[in-house]
Amino acid sequence: MILGGFQKLTLIDYPKKLATTVFTVGCSFRCPFCHNPELVETHYSASLPKGQTEKEFFKFLKNRQGKLQGVCITGGEPTIQPDIINFIKKIKKLGFSVKLDTNGSRPDVVKKIIDEKLVDYIAMDIKNQPKKYLKTAGISVGNANLRSMLDRVKLSVDLIMNSQIPYEFRTTVVPGIHNEKDFLEIAKWISGVPKYWLQKYEETKILDPKLKNKTKGKKLDLEKIKKNIERYFGKVGIR
Repeated sequence: MILGGFQKLTLIDYPKKLATTVFTVGCSFRCPFCHNPELVETHYSASLPKGQTEKEFFKFLKNRQGKLQGVCITGGEPTIQPDIINFIKKIKKLGFSVKLDTNGSRPDVVKKIIDEKLVDYIAMDIKNQPKKYLKTAGISVGNANLRSMLDRVKLSVDLIMNSQIPYEFRTTVVPGIHNEKDFLEIAKWISGVPKYWLQKYEETKILDPKLKNKTKGKKLDLEKIKKNIERYFGKVGIR
């Protein structure tokens, strides 16, 4: 596994569990608003700080057995890692619950993880409504090899919604990229989801600094969006 490090303790990444969060390097998307730009490119792994290798991570986990309850695997995009299945199996063997964060670009991997009962919670990012999805994710719609990406994302949504595994969907709300109507389209698409989160956009460290020109002076009312789409979900939250 190509790891970008791990956070030893988190009280918020894994609902209702004391957990550690491990970050994988490399992503299939290039969302301009990504707040973990150092984890997008795989070449980052060449300069990893000491103590953030896979060996060190599992040494840490063994020392936390009986103290921590879960592991949140995030990125980057964990499902593009060729050894993600074995990585999760090693975590489960130590007795930890596993939460997977994914962008849904690899439904084949998501399906295998679900079928083999390797995860206990899944969180998937919904980047935008279908018509604007690829552009929002930083994918060139002119690339024939990538045009099928939306179909893969939709398949992952269906797999997760029918998995019987606790899950949530979430969208980072970016002024200048999203508008209120987008969230009505998203709500119709994933209607019936038990938990949907609207995440506030933080303009600090992002993948594409030029995005600041597009977001400058623009705002979206998250409370208004929440009220407009609540009827489609079990729960809509803002964080």
